[in-house]
Amino acid sequence: MSSDDIYADQAKHLVDEVIDHAIKRLETSLSLNEREKTFESIRISSEVNSRQSTFVKEENYEVKDVKWLTIDEFTEEKAEQKIHDFIKTWQYENSWQYCIDFLGEDPHDYDTRYRFRVRWSIPTRRKPIPRATACVYFSFVVSTIKPKHYPVDVLFVFEGNRLVHKPGQSRFREKWLKDIIESKVMMMQMVEF
Repeated sequence: MSSDDIYADQAKHLVDEVIDHAIKRLETSLSLNEREKTFESIRISSEVNSRQSTFVKEENYEVKDVKWLTIDEFTEEKAEQKIHDFIKTWQYENSWQYCIDFLGEDPHDYDTRYRFRVRWSIPTRRKPIPRATACVYFSFVVSTIKPKHYPVDVLFVFEGNRLVHKPGQSRFREKWLKDIIESKVMMMQMVEF
């Protein structure tokens, strides 16, 4: 048995012990009626969040994408327009507003990376200046060694997350933007001026 297998077994054993301890604690500290409600909610949430339900694809749903620029076609203005076109494929409420800012370019040995920020907010009549915004950062990787007819690599990431998305490979969720804004609002409520 390799050392990785030993660590994996120990981790599984530790997680099982923690879960068993939590369930025993629930059993002893809650009344019968509360316990039934709690265990029912645990069972339902575990069914909803199970691995099978997480990776089930919705029938008839296709992740939409746009035709991105080639290395030869690339300009900052065209890249910004492609971001607009790509965002139009996302499904979100009409109350969201966004603006795109060019953040700069970073030259590297074999490519140049162009960075853009898409800042999202929900302005209202009562609060035209929103309390918080959510950002999505786009990077265009323009190779200096690939042939000019090759497409530019496009990557994007949501503020506060490490998961890097590639257009056409992940489905946009409006909840991601709402979560960013909610966490910022909660943080501002905790800070006293």
